Amino acid sequence: MKFLHAIWKGFFGQAYLLLVATTLFWGGNAIAGRLAVGEISPMVLTCLRWVLVVCTMLPLLGRRLAAEWPPIRRRWLFVTLMGAFGFTAFNALFYAAAHHTSAVNLTIFQGAIPVLVLLGTVLFFRAPVLPLQVLGMIVTVAGVVIVSVKADFEILRTLALNVGDVWMLIACLFYAGYTLGLRHRPPVTGLVFFTALALVAFLTSLPLLAVEIVRGSAQWPTLKGWAVLAYVAFLPSLLAQVFFIRGVELIGPARAGLFVNLVPVFGALLAVLLLGEPFAFYHALGLVLVLGGIWLAERRA
Repeated sequence: MKFLHAIWKGFFGQAYLLLVATTLFWGGNAIAGRLAVGEISPMVLTCLRWVLVVCTMLPLLGRRLAAEWPPIRRRWLFVTLMGAFGFTAFNALFYAAAHHTSAVNLTIFQGAIPVLVLLGTVLFFRAPVLPLQVLGMIVTVAGVVIVSVKADFEILRTLALNVGDVWMLIACLFYAGYTLGLRHRPPVTGLVFFTALALVAFLTSLPLLAVEIVRGSAQWPTLKGWAVLAYVAFLPSLLAQVFFIRGVELIGPARAGLFVNLVPVFGALLAVLLLGEPFAFYHALGLVLVLGGIWLAERRA
């Protein structure tokens, strides 16, 4: 046990390993979203994933959460918004989008998050911006547009966009805001902060689940749906979020945000390998533009 504890402690101090594992899990989340279609409905998946996370974290960290509760209570509105938008809204839109667009598209769109974070840093924190960073933003947005219209600009002219792609872009805006907010989290440990956000995510997902039930579109998980739920609860939801928060602690949000660039790479590869999705020319072009734009945006003089 001491040996395993030492290995875990050493791993938890390696920012690069933590962030690569995070993006691999997030890339797999797009595959899980596609596999969930017909097996479990989006809001059931969104709600139950946080039920599993909360049931896992509270027995382990309940006492620490109670001990560190005062600074969280003082920032209750901030914590609520972070959990509602960064966890609930992002995931609800993500899984809803998976019913209308491909896993390749889901992951490539996530490549825009680092540039959105950079844009938010400039707009809200008055950070200086270099010409190369502006160029990088433009190139990345161009890549996202090419994927969303499948390189058919007649679609753009007539605004006939895939609703799943639109939902995914909105989800990316929410997660970019969450990433910016991490630098201002309350003075509590990362695991306690994550547990508080998971509680908020569970509570704020309940109204969405209620709407889905009232509309008659709720689908409780099949056997395959339970497998998808287990994956998204314990890897993209629990471990990946904890790893990401720890990575931000170790190297800061700007450098940690760079690793989100790997999500479209892992996701596109997994979609082709595991789902057999076609990888079209416009996917390759969009991926090159997204990653190239991010590379330009993150360069320093």
